[in-house]
Amino acid sequence: MKIDRQPPIGVFDSGVGGLTVLRALRLALPAEDFIYLGDTARLPYGTKSPETVVRYSLQCAAALLARRIRCLVVACNTASAAALSALRVRHPALPVIGVIEPGAAAAVAASQSQHIAVIGTEGTIGGGAYQSAIHGLNQRARVTAAACSLFVAMAEEGWTDGPIAQAVARRYLEPMFKNDDAPDTLVLGCTHFPVLTASIRTVLPGHIRIVDSAATTAAAVVRQLHNVTKTAGRGHVTWLATDGAARFARVGSTFLGEPLHAERIEIIDL
Repeated sequence: MKIDRQPPIGVFDSGVGGLTVLRALRLALPAEDFIYLGDTARLPYGTKSPETVVRYSLQCAAALLARRIRCLVVACNTASAAALSALRVRHPALPVIGVIEPGAAAAVAASQSQHIAVIGTEGTIGGGAYQSAIHGLNQRARVTAAACSLFVAMAEEGWTDGPIAQAVARRYLEPMFKNDDAPDTLVLGCTHFPVLTASIRTVLPGHIRIVDSAATTAAAVVRQLHNVTKTAGRGHVTWLATDGAARFARVGSTFLGEPLHAERIEIIDL
């Protein structure tokens, strides 16, 4: 018997990086409907003050709530660090899930030595959000963190594999893993980074566990939602952006893993 569809799940990011989270969500919940909002007119969030990120995040949430979502996924590390509490206070009845808490929990669970490496953008690493989340789960954990900002530009240019990607990955990561007491787990603490996983893996020792915050966030959403769509077939995605539909489609296709079409992207004003 066919069951009525549930309201959609809302996902927002400052741009296209959050499409790795949406990709993981669609794999985990293939029959669900989603609304994805990329705030491309105001990216990057990482260079903005925390107060501005909170304001932008509340505006993104309001736009998605106006379309009657039943769950909000903050698919942005900066917004997860700065605005998650404000979003939960503003919308107490709405499940709000960020990318940092699931990634930190997965890393603590995966690491045998409790020495964990985290890579992300300069803003995420400098703000200490992953470090705080990991230490909140295990005070004795050691965290080695490094900003790998060039990975963002490489991902957006589509340079995700080959000699250049591997050389940059080696330059960033070898210093973190060359000692005997090196971390045994690596958290990809930026939603851009999962598309570089293959290149990152080639320069790491074989025993290192990689935690993909996109996949762990999708798993957290599955746990959070008690009612999921039971209908057969593929769910629908509504695409929203605040600027640049053509670039959103071109760059976003790399992160989503399938073609995006500019004519399907609605430009909205927040």
